[in-house]
Amino acid sequence: MKSQEAAVYREIQKNTDMAMKAIDTIAAKVYDDDLALQISRQSLEYAEIYNEASRQLIDGKAELYRSNALSDAMQKTEIHYHTMLNTSTGHLAEMMIRENNNGILELEKVLRHNENAGERPVSLAQQLIRLEEKNIKNLKQYL
Repeated sequence: MKSQEAAVYREIQKNTDMAMKAIDTIAAKVYDDDLALQISRQSLEYAEIYNEASRQLIDGKAELYRSNALSDAMQKTEIHYHTMLNTSTGHLAEMMIRENNNGILELEKVLRHNENAGERPVSLAQQLIRLEEKNIKNLKQYL
């Protein structure tokens, strides 16, 4: 596996891992059943894409993405801080929209820096971008 392919797959893993952890952290604060269902579906879709990126890295005998405890703790702390005084449905949806936007930006940067990554990783990254764009569109109804 080429290093650029692996870089794109690892970014996909990182992006989906962070999204799933954000959803897990926010889910406990969601009191709107429709929003809870919405983000649960999102988590499942992220898991499918994460697993596909992992499969490709394993098949290519490349190193998998590994999150570290510090970045995980910082992400959870940030979410708890921003929801300490406001757990309204609109605020939670807004936070999720920001996470999706950040994910799109990071994927776009990695794709731009790894132009020769190949069709499969680029296609999976674009699938993830479409998912995040769809999530943003669906979450806007809760603002």
